[in-house]
Amino acid sequence: MSISIDKVNYAAGEAVIIDGVTLTIEKGKVLGLLGPNGSGKSSLLRLIARLRKVQSGVIRLGNDDVSTISRHELARRVAFVEQQSTTETQLTVRDVVRLGRTPHLSAWSSWNVQDDAAVQRALSSVGMQDRAGQLWQTLSGGERQRAHIARALAQSPSELLLDEPTNHLDIQHQLEILSLVSKLDLTCVVALHDLNLAAMFCDSLAVLQHGKVVASGAPEDVLTEELVGKVFGVRAHVAKSAVHDRFHIQYLVR
Repeated sequence: MSISIDKVNYAAGEAVIIDGVTLTIEKGKVLGLLGPNGSGKSSLLRLIARLRKVQSGVIRLGNDDVSTISRHELARRVAFVEQQSTTETQLTVRDVVRLGRTPHLSAWSSWNVQDDAAVQRALSSVGMQDRAGQLWQTLSGGERQRAHIARALAQSPSELLLDEPTNHLDIQHQLEILSLVSKLDLTCVVALHDLNLAAMFCDSLAVLQHGKVVASGAPEDVLTEELVGKVFGVRAHVAKSAVHDRFHIQYLVR
């Protein structure tokens, strides 16, 4: 397994945020994290990236306990794309993507041709090579998100974590971003709100409610009418789509 989470707990004060979560994410696969607001999706991503400290339980990357990996090594292995990032600094797209190479640099190593090649590969992977010299502030929301993913790819990670990467994007850019993520040769964990997009692009799903995993597995096994009603509070009809052969949720008005 690329990522394993074993009986992990996390609380903020007296509020339990993550409650005994156990999950495994296969190498090279995409896991979608689903759940209502406040269910613990973002917190779980931050625990994997060690931006929050696990209070009990273990998270492993491969065979390594994440708590024992040095910050420098962890930054090389795990890339994190947050919901929204902005800056007032006048940066080009290339400047933003170059930031992804920071974990590979040190006081004893300067920028080299390998770093240039990594940045170029990352830009090409997201189709942004023709925008490399454009100022960050002039990009659309979808273009900014693609640039952020390119920055993450420039890290040359083995695991990629994405927190609501399609938030505030129009449907075209939502489809483009998730299609891009699904084709990466990386282990990806992506927090999403849209159940249909999760069913279309994720290899497996985990549904969180009040910090607990209430369902996990293949999309067709997880996204049942009963679960959608119980967790998300809506009536739904779930059936395989004749168009893309993945399960589709049609919401019903009460």
